[in-house]
Amino acid sequence: MLFQFITDYLKHRLTAKTRHGTHSPFVYKLADEVIYDFTDKSPYQSIEQQRKKLFSDDSTITVTDLGAGSHLNKNRNKKVSQIAKNALKSPRLAKLIYRLAQNTQPKTVIELGTCLGITSSYLAKACPDGEVITIEGCPQTAEVAKHNFQDLDLTNIELHVGNFDLILPDIIAKQPTLDFVYIDGNHRKEATLNYFKLCLPKVTENSLLIFDDIYWSQGMKEAWEEIKNHPDVTVTIDLFWIGLVYFKKGQAKEHFKLKFNQ
Repeated sequence: MLFQFITDYLKHRLTAKTRHGTHSPFVYKLADEVIYDFTDKSPYQSIEQQRKKLFSDDSTITVTDLGAGSHLNKNRNKKVSQIAKNALKSPRLAKLIYRLAQNTQPKTVIELGTCLGITSSYLAKACPDGEVITIEGCPQTAEVAKHNFQDLDLTNIELHVGNFDLILPDIIAKQPTLDFVYIDGNHRKEATLNYFKLCLPKVTENSLLIFDDIYWSQGMKEAWEEIKNHPDVTVTIDLFWIGLVYFKKGQAKEHFKLKFNQ
């Protein structure tokens, strides 16, 4: 699996372009002003300080894994510091998600996979006048995330704990439209496609869906291809680590691969 992942990464690097290789005004502008904007921003500092605290947190929690392709819950004791080092999005990628949300300015963000709450915090900081609805499958992981939100004085996050398949449909049903959805959890083909199909009735031409770990496995690669080829999808941007999906009316269907070092 690791060999295939490295192979996919090298292939992506060879075929992906930078902003100057895109002929789409929309994608060029997004790349120039958002994706490749590496300037420091004040909200980054407090969240990255919180990340450092997690790196040194040696308390142990019981992690319940509802995904990973298993029909059984997997309970394992892990140090918070271990989870922080292995499971959190890199600062570079988390900051990109912040910029994508800030650029979209959604009224509501839906996130599947809260983990320890670092990316959720970036989303909340990016949309201070919006609401972040985030779902985490593991109760004890969610509890750590909740403390992080409190430490960062974030009051625009609504945290749900439980199975995505049971919680997500009700959340989507309550939304008039979907502005911004970040899917980072249960990396299986069937589950990913199910979440995508749940979103479709509520997307608009201003919606952005982000899929994490699109090269995680053969199943995830197949799911990404199906999402790209769906007739409602007009523009996709493959950054290897994440995939961006847009539904812009009147725009020719195009798929882009852009270089991005996480």
